[in-house]
Amino acid sequence: MEYELYDVVVVGAGFAGLTAARELSRRGLAVHIVEARDRIGGRTWLDHRLGRDLEIGGTWVHWTQPHVWAELTRYGLDTVPSPEPERAFWWAGGCRHEGGPDELLGLIGQTNEEFVQDSRKYFPEPFKPLARDDFKAIDHVSVQERIREQFPAGARRDILESFWALNFNGPLENAALTQALRWVALTNGDWAVNFEACATYKIVGGTAALAAAILADSGASIGYGFTVDAISDDAGFVDIRSADGRTVRARTAIVTVPLHALNAVAFEPPLPAAKAEGASLGQVAKGAKVWFRLRGEHPPFVALGGADWPLNFFQVEYTLDGDTIAVGFGPDASKIDVEDPAAVQAQLARLVPGAEVLAVAGHNWVDDPLSGETWPMHRTGFLSTYLPAMQAAHGRVLFAGSDIANGWGGFIDGAIESGMGAASDAAFALRNNN
Repeated sequence: MEYELYDVVVVGAGFAGLTAARELSRRGLAVHIVEARDRIGGRTWLDHRLGRDLEIGGTWVHWTQPHVWAELTRYGLDTVPSPEPERAFWWAGGCRHEGGPDELLGLIGQTNEEFVQDSRKYFPEPFKPLARDDFKAIDHVSVQERIREQFPAGARRDILESFWALNFNGPLENAALTQALRWVALTNGDWAVNFEACATYKIVGGTAALAAAILADSGASIGYGFTVDAISDDAGFVDIRSADGRTVRARTAIVTVPLHALNAVAFEPPLPAAKAEGASLGQVAKGAKVWFRLRGEHPPFVALGGADWPLNFFQVEYTLDGDTIAVGFGPDASKIDVEDPAAVQAQLARLVPGAEVLAVAGHNWVDDPLSGETWPMHRTGFLSTYLPAMQAAHGRVLFAGSDIANGWGGFIDGAIESGMGAASDAAFALRNNN
């Protein structure tokens, strides 16, 4: 059977795939993207919900993230901050508290500064996390284990555990301490700047504006509704087959699917054991994100609940037609139905009195077979045991994505960084195989 032959086929049109496709097509190579969804963006998704455009997936960017900031500059895109909170609510020591946002930030800082003080010690070059072996001595340690070693039971520990459950978007018993320290090392050991990078500045026009700009700057073609179920590397070509029987062929391929979706693809020859095991273990971020509309205009607030609550963080983002739109996060998607206003209301009421949820909007990324996770956060042992294997090429098949980034793993920046690296490797391989 004859197939149209491309230089490169990119699997997935998230930011890693779009970036790789742009870089390679601009080198004059014939590039085709296959995407299972009917849209680009992957785990970013700007959709019209609750009366306005909302980021259902990844959202925030920051100037400490060099790759995404370079892209915003390239395409003339601006950022807008989330509103400054005026009130704060939190749960600690078995009861609810209320005060100013600076008070809550100060309470987090009392323990967090000590908790992350070794970030630059273990990751002096945070975009080269594997450059030194010192981190291997602590790669088996979980965030929960270290917090409970360092801080006695009580309010301060409660706040710190909830803060890191928010960052990991998952439970902390298997959350890698090395992942937490890597994150903070990226902002020179300053946890407060790191927190700002996580949830403050949004792209004007949304993540969709940046994704569309990258695709428009690319000469790559794209095919939607192409769910890859098999990739074979044989006889000098890579064949990528869809679940409905279509096949595309290339001289090399870049696979950018999330870690939890990788096992749905049959590779021939099979993936090496370490790569297959890393994909099977996956990430710990299996939480929830939900938008909700509140009756009336509320002064901007931030709220931090218990680490094991179905929703443990809330933040006001917009006002609309006399109402308020806020976002919430929780560490376990199986504990909350993000399409049930009553369930969201019950969690919010634990912290914010008098707030009435009118409607909700969300997507269960964990149950979505194309993602299986939210933003990628490593489990204990992953960095030293599996990351090198996950990053390695498999014959003519290369891999990219925020899951396996060197720097800002879990962010758009990490996806772009990884896509850039994979494109460079693919171009090198094609030059040397001519």
